[in-house]
Order: sequence, then structure tokens, then C-alpha cells
Amino acid sequence: MIVLENIEKYYASKGGKSYVLRHVSTAIRSGEFVSIMGPSGAGKSTLLNIIGMLESPTYGDYRFMEENIVTLNERKRIELYRNHIGFVFQAYHLIDEMTVAENIEAPLLYQKIGSSERKSRVADVLDRFNMVAKKDLFPNQLSGGQQQLVGIARAIVAQPTIILADEPTGNLQSAQALQIMELFKQLNEEGITIVQVTHSEVNAAYGTRILHLLDGVIKEDVYL
Repeated sequence: MIVLENIEKYYASKGGKSYVLRHVSTAIRSGEFVSIMGPSGAGKSTLLNIIGMLESPTYGDYRFMEENIVTLNERKRIELYRNHIGFVFQAYHLIDEMTVAENIEAPLLYQKIGSSERKSRVADVLDRFNMVAKKDLFPNQLSGGQQQLVGIARAIVAQPTIILADEPTGNLQSAQALQIMELFKQLNEEGITIVQVTHSEVNAAYGTRILHLLDGVIKEDVYL
């Protein structure tokens, strides 16, 4: 599903090159639940953003579902992203002026899905996450855990092939974090590939594999 070959990310400066990622080569198969771990500054979020097509590598090849992302034109990249990738952010990234239901519906508008289908999918995920009573509330009326649930609902409503999560429980209390991780485990068991960045050994243990990054290099690749 995902193949990274000799990925590098650096920023040029007068003093030379400042590397964020170096010689990263790995593959992620469909159905895996992969955790990316490492200290702050190791390059975890940059690697996730490259996988999610939010950033481009400086050097190397990235193939996603047989497509070479590095050479793909922007229109095709956006199409692949919208059809296959759901992103969950630590800071939620909900739109303050939109209700819960409207936030969840937003990705379906980009996919040009018809109104009745949109309403049906939004109703399904609201029901699944026990948030029907909150569908007309705004993000600032929700707790952190509830906002993250909306973020995950928004990520899965478009029926993605893969979910990418950047410290998805970083701003949550332990009980809320447990709820989010149990949800990820369930989604993975349903066939969705998950790649998460996490500092938490507990969260990482929910997955099937851990990539340990240090100074932009994969130092360890452990199957659980």
C-alpha cells in the first residue's frame, strides 16, 4: 500500500543542509496499525505529513497504492488524498463556525457526494459515536474528548483506506485517551490501515508494529 524509498527531507541554509529525515525506507501493508515513535525533533510528524501528502520529500520515492506521489500532478494527488486518506490532528482542526454535523460533512462536499448520501453517512457516524444529541453544537461547546471524536468521525465519514493520526490523544485526559485508542483499534479490526505518531508506549501497544525514529532515521522496526 505504502512504499517509501530513501526518503530525505532537509532545508538548505548558508551553513549547509538541516536534515529532518534521512534515508527513510519502509513499507506499510494494507490492514496494519503502525505507530511512529521517537523523541521530540526526531522527524515523526514530518514523516506522517509526507505519507499524508501534506509535505513533499526533498529526495526519494514515495508510492501510494501503486502511484508515484513524487511525480504525480497536484490534481491527482488531491484526488488520492480525498478518496483514501483520513487525517486526525492533535489540535482537532475543527471549523469553529460550523456545527458538529457540518464539520463531519465537510469532506463529503469535496468529494461531490449527493445531499441524501451525505446526510445518511453523517447520521451513521453520529449514531456510532453517540453524538446525535450534539450534532447542532459548535466545537467550543464540546470537551476535548468530544472534539477529537468529531475529528475522527470527520476522518472516517469519507470511508478512507487509511487513517493518519498525529498525537491523537495528546491533549486528552487518560479516560478520553483510552476511548480514542479503543476506537482506533476497532476501526483497524474493520480493515482500515492506521498510522499514528505517539509518545505513549500504551498507545503504541494498540498497534501491530512500531517504527522508532531518532534524528530522522529509522533506528528500529518492531512487530508486536
